[in-house]
Amino acid sequence: MLQSCDTMVALNGASKNGQTLFAKNSDRPAEECQPLVWHEREVHPKNATVKCQFLDIPQVETTYRHIGSRPYWCWGYEHGFNEHQVVIGNEALPAKLAPFSEPKLVGMEILRLGLERARSAAEAVETMTGLVSQYGQGKFENGAGVRTYDNGYIIADPQEAYVLETAGHHWAVKRVERTAGISNVYSVETDWHSLSADAEIEAIVQGWWPADRGRFNFAAAYSATDRSQGSGAMRRARSCAVLSHRAGTIEAQTMINLLSDHGGGQAAPDNFDPVINPGTGICVHSKFEGSSGNTAASLVADLCADGARLPVYWCSFYSPCLSLFFPLFIEGSLPAALSLGGEKPSDDSPWWRFHRLSRLAQANGGAGVSLVRTGWAEFQGHLFETAYQIAAEGRQLQQSGQLTQLATLLDGYTAGNVSKMLQMATDMIEQLEHETAVETAMV
Repeated sequence: MLQSCDTMVALNGASKNGQTLFAKNSDRPAEECQPLVWHEREVHPKNATVKCQFLDIPQVETTYRHIGSRPYWCWGYEHGFNEHQVVIGNEALPAKLAPFSEPKLVGMEILRLGLERARSAAEAVETMTGLVSQYGQGKFENGAGVRTYDNGYIIADPQEAYVLETAGHHWAVKRVERTAGISNVYSVETDWHSLSADAEIEAIVQGWWPADRGRFNFAAAYSATDRSQGSGAMRRARSCAVLSHRAGTIEAQTMINLLSDHGGGQAAPDNFDPVINPGTGICVHSKFEGSSGNTAASLVADLCADGARLPVYWCSFYSPCLSLFFPLFIEGSLPAALSLGGEKPSDDSPWWRFHRLSRLAQANGGAGVSLVRTGWAEFQGHLFETAYQIAAEGRQLQQSGQLTQLATLLDGYTAGNVSKMLQMATDMIEQLEHETAVETAMV
């Protein structure tokens, strides 16, 4: 299966509105459903444990309210956000380490644990690196058929962001200065600001790093692949180039455009490429028969440091270039429909509905793609016009302690948007199916 995912961040000094913007494309097997899940803040009894996929670990006293994008089979998340505006996304990384014979934490579980346990990006980094050091992650043998791998993350909050990259029990952390993009390629080199205790020693013992070479290069030591070649390198080059070029003008729409982009690493950063290409674009498309991977879900988080509004989280299902980004608020509740979906296609699952829409659009060629994109355009514009008004009004209600009114405002707005979105998707599916049937009859 194609290994791909892209995560990126623009800190408040690089965005147009002066707020931190985070974005993530979760690329998974083309038929693997990835719904959204909601967990409220919980207080846990003393000596409680957490049952993860393969390990049970001690629970903390309090876990925070959060929303995660969860492959249907997995305890952890590809990306998510919590009540403290901590937002995290992960990537698969190719490390030199041989697979472990004993179970470790799955990388997506470490992401969820970071959201559950952290009130800031720095606290999430401390939590996640502690888990990696103690329990490990990466490739390990298992009888469940779970594909495991080493992981990289961007961890952000309204004030700062970090890149965390791992190899087994080892890790390196780099603080983001302005913008950053990561993909399926190691990128933390000698510019780390913190490093696990034995990372350099292990690399020297294994012969991956000479003892007298100077400041330790984590990426050079642990990467199993040529970091200048391949899809991950090209996609990271693309996101870094676009973000650097557009620094100071980056908006939520910029991030959506970048997640929907099909341009390669050398494409001009002034433009986004809308032409679907299964090659090296950040918006990943599988082959039509379903082999390889596809972008399964996306997130753009527009955080807020000054308290003028609530943070706005723009989410989408399946191919972002053929989907709608709908706004969510962690202060509200998650419509139950968004959590539906499992291994088999189902009519009640929004994820499977968008999967069907994307596949039909591509099967109908340029006309089908145009129909879907045009179909979403007006409603997407309406959401951008209204979401920030709701966010500002919601913040005023929150500040004045009118929490019942806040819940009514946010839940009504979100539920209405989701209902309309699903009906529009259904209508476009029916139209595309009709046009396919007409074309088939004419052959």
